[in-house]
Amino acid sequence: MEEQKIRQDRLFFAENLKRLRKSHGLTQEQVVAKMQLMGCNLSRSIYSKIELGTYTIRLSELEALHDIYNVSYDEFFTHQK
Repeated sequence: MEEQKIRQDRLFFAENLKRLRKSHGLTQEQVVAKMQLMGCNLSRSIYSKIELGTYTIRLSELEALHDIYNVSYDEFFTHQK
């Protein structure tokens, strides 16, 4: 049961991340460039895996995304309807 909850949370995170990126009018490349300027050594292919829910994001990467999108952390993890 716990493993399914983690998968579900990861899926919500991935969907929310993609939604936030698109709502801010950014490409994956633009987000990665901003993250790199913030000290995150990340490639576009790794970022794509984050949006697919197949890569475990690091705290520093989450903090950078929080700063880029200027939203609460809840926006990343809450199921959006």
